[in-house]
Amino acid sequence: MYARALPAALGLAAMAILTASLEKTSAESKGAQGGASAADQPVARTDANSKLAHQQMVENLKKGRIDVYFVGDSITRRWRATDYPRFLANWNENFHGWNAANFGWGGDTIQNILWRLQNGELDGVHPKVIVVLAGTNNVGNSAASDAKVAEITRGIKALLDSLREKAPKATIILVGILPRNDGAQPTVVMPSIDKINENIAKFADAKMIRYLNINDKLANKDGKLLEGMTEDRLHLSLKGYQVWADALKPVLTELLGPPAKEDHAPPPTGDPSAARKKSPKPK
Repeated sequence: MYARALPAALGLAAMAILTASLEKTSAESKGAQGGASAADQPVARTDANSKLAHQQMVENLKKGRIDVYFVGDSITRRWRATDYPRFLANWNENFHGWNAANFGWGGDTIQNILWRLQNGELDGVHPKVIVVLAGTNNVGNSAASDAKVAEITRGIKALLDSLREKAPKATIILVGILPRNDGAQPTVVMPSIDKINENIAKFADAKMIRYLNINDKLANKDGKLLEGMTEDRLHLSLKGYQVWADALKPVLTELLGPPAKEDHAPPPTGDPSAARKKSPKPK
C-alpha cells in the first residue's frame, strides 16, 4: 500500500498570494521564537559534535557516487546511520542500487540545514533526485502561531531555493512534516503541521519539485499516531521507515528506473559521539 504522492501545480497568481502572505508576517515571525534566527536564514551549529559531523559529511561526498541525496534532521539521519544498524539494514533493503546517500543530522532546524547546504555538503555533487524532510524541530511539540507557521513555510521555501541553486537538474521530493505526539497534549501540534504542509504543497510544480505526504499512513484523521509507527512519538520506527520507503520507491523508479545490482554510494556515517563512546580508552 503506497502513500499518495501529491505533485501540485501552482499558478503564478496563487504563488504571489502565498508569498505576499508570508512577507506580511515576516516582522512578527522574527520574534516568534524569542528572538531566534528566522527559519530562512542559515545558522551554524556550534557544538563540537555537530562541527565534526559536518566535516565528516563533507569528506564523505568524495567517497562515492550520489544519485539520490537525502537531507534533513534526525528522522532522516537515523535511517542510514551506523549507530542505528536496524534502520541501516532497512535502508539497504529498500535503496540499494540507487546510489542513495544520507545527509541528515540530529537536532537540525531548517536554518541549520540551510547552513550545511551552503557550506560544502552539496558542493560538487550532481544528484538526480533530492529527498528533503525538514521543519519538525522548528515547529516543536505545541501549537504554532500563524506567524510561526508562515516563518517555517518561508524557511522551507529557502531550502528549496538553495537546493535548486546547488543542483539545478535534480528533481526534488519535498516530504511533508511528519506527525508527532510527543507533547503534553499529544495532538495539539497537528493543526499547525497540517497548515505548514498545506502551504509547502503549493511549492510543487509536478515536474522538478514533487510533494509527498505520508501522514495518513502514520496517523489517524485526528493526528494520533498509529500503533508502532514511531519509537518515541516523534522518531520513526522500523515500521514507520518502511511506510516512507514504500512511498518513495515508486517515485524513484519513475525517475531513475529500477535499482541496479551494485551500489556505489559513499559509506554510511554515524554520530561521532557514539563512535567515541565505543572506542577503547588509551592506556
